[in-house]
Amino acid sequence: MVKTIFTEGEPQSITEVLANKDERVELQQTIFHKFPEYTLLDVKLNIPGPIKNNRYLKEIFASGILNLEKILQNSQLPFTMYEHWERAAGSENFYLVNADHRLVKKRAVEFENKQKINRLFDVDVLIKKQKQAISRKDLDLPVRKCFLCSKPAKECARSRTHSVADLQNYITSLYNEEFCKKSAN
Repeated sequence: MVKTIFTEGEPQSITEVLANKDERVELQQTIFHKFPEYTLLDVKLNIPGPIKNNRYLKEIFASGILNLEKILQNSQLPFTMYEHWERAAGSENFYLVNADHRLVKKRAVEFENKQKINRLFDVDVLIKKQKQAISRKDLDLPVRKCFLCSKPAKECARSRTHSVADLQNYITSLYNEEFCKKSAN
């Protein structure tokens, strides 16, 4: 049992997080310039606080990626990983998917909802002709719920309803539930 998974890692400032976001947008534009007909799947973790990556978060990411790729394969959605980032700001995969963006978004939501720990993932589905990610609302799907209170997640994030410590404690408990029970068996 791990007391907390946020005691190690390189703290990220808001400047570093925003610089990573700028690089992400630049890569997305490059991908669409080269592959305008593909759906882009951008997969990362939603991690509150200054620690965005460490061995525990990498383990969560790797496990989730296997699960997501299995869903894509079982749905017969042809995909290729274009690029993988392993940074202090977090792990991130960029996939080219040769399928309709609506179907890809439905599978992404299926993945995010499949098990509690998958709710930590942010799976953005993008297409060249739309300036922002395809939303659940675009497909008449329910909005993402907060980890702690089940209100809309964006509402809680915007109003900072929950402390970083409470969110990190929840993520640590998910990690313990998912990964420590496996090592105990």
